[in-house]
Amino acid sequence: MHSRDYILTLSCPDTTGIVFHVSDFLFQRSCNILDSAQYGDESTGLFFMRVHFSVAQAEAARLTLDLLESEFEPIGQQFQMNWGMFDPKTKPRLLLMVSKFGHCLNDLLFRWKTGQLQCDIPAIVSNHPEFALLAASYGIPFYHLPLNAAGKAQQERQVMQIMERESIDLVVLARYMQILSADMCEALRGRAINIHHSFLPSFKGAKPYQQAHDRGVKLIGATAHYVTADLDEGPIIEQDVARADHAMNPESLAALGLDVECQVLARAVRWHCEHRILLNGHKTVVFK
Repeated sequence: MHSRDYILTLSCPDTTGIVFHVSDFLFQRSCNILDSAQYGDESTGLFFMRVHFSVAQAEAARLTLDLLESEFEPIGQQFQMNWGMFDPKTKPRLLLMVSKFGHCLNDLLFRWKTGQLQCDIPAIVSNHPEFALLAASYGIPFYHLPLNAAGKAQQERQVMQIMERESIDLVVLARYMQILSADMCEALRGRAINIHHSFLPSFKGAKPYQQAHDRGVKLIGATAHYVTADLDEGPIIEQDVARADHAMNPESLAALGLDVECQVLARAVRWHCEHRILLNGHKTVVFK
């Protein structure tokens, strides 16, 4: 028997009865829970839950997403939930932003093209023209929006216009080497992911891998996080490291680091697209 499936995510003050009411809501509608994950954070007093459930074919025509959302609303209000219900077959729409380092952009495009990343990518924005041909090879519109101090506000308005026109769900800063304004960060709260090498703040400025080599680092890594006005200090989604040794030169260190950046960013973007990440103040809960 064919069925339709949906994903419910929620966070709320932790109290008794949350799991019961969610499960009973689904049971009363003959829904089947395919997988469920939950977590109670004692430090923040919040409860988090992600439920992937199916609706039998016999009920699929009646139990639409709109109806399920409407009927779940009283439970959301009762427990003061921040919640959402999603159709996993609806692919999130991504805007990729890049500057002069294209490794993360190329990796995300390949994963998208080969079906490893379930999303749509209707636009790529860059403040440099270098990757126009790469975008064209994937058939994706490329917007070259040069940026200078006098035109920063105008350039960001152009980006927001593209987002509105293309109904963008998530912005991915795939090594976009510009600081977003506080207003834009606020507009994109929870909807923009950045990647940076994990040397920060130890090796700031130019040539971080040369600095790391000079200090003889033994671990290099990367961090993916949501964008906030606090530079590179938004809620962390994913991190990873790779071991380095004395035989590596700055170039081999950089190559190793770029690979880690690609992997970490790809995981963060995939988890966001699969509705696996819930904000927990300055942290995240990730149901893998």
